[in-house]
Order: sequence, then structure tokens, then C-alpha cells
Amino acid sequence: MAMAPRTLEEMARVGYDKLVRKAAQITASWTAAKNRMISGYEALPFGPTRKSNFRAGIEGATHRIDPEKWRRNWVAKMSE
Repeated sequence: MAMAPRTLEEMARVGYDKLVRKAAQITASWTAAKNRMISGYEALPFGPTRKSNFRAGIEGATHRIDPEKWRRNWVAKMSE
């Protein structure tokens, strides 16, 4: 049985490894949610310009995962 991580760097490595393993799934889930995001916003009482701008933004957006950035930021935050 593996020993539990004891340092921030060890914990960050565990989180980093998990993020790398799940990256494709996370991106696929985000892409699949685009239509739900648009539908939910369309149901709000905003005008056609706001709705059109939101729709264009979501349709044009891409999802990117940066495990190194996540690791750096996590260690910095947990060190505060």
C-alpha cells in the first residue's frame, strides 16, 4: 500500500497526476455542456443582443487544461 503524501509537493504531485489522467474527460464534459450553458442563458430575461453575445462566446470558446499552472497555483495557495 502506498504511503499517504506528507508534504505540499507530494500532495501537489498526486493532484497533478489525477488532473493529467482526467484531462480528456474534463474537456469532453465541458464541450458537452456548451449547449446546456447556452440553453440556460437563453431562459434568462436578457435581451437578444446579450443572448447573442453569450452564445457566440460559448460557441467560440475552447477548454484548456494546464496541469503545471494548476500545480504552481495550488502550492502557492496552500502555502499561504
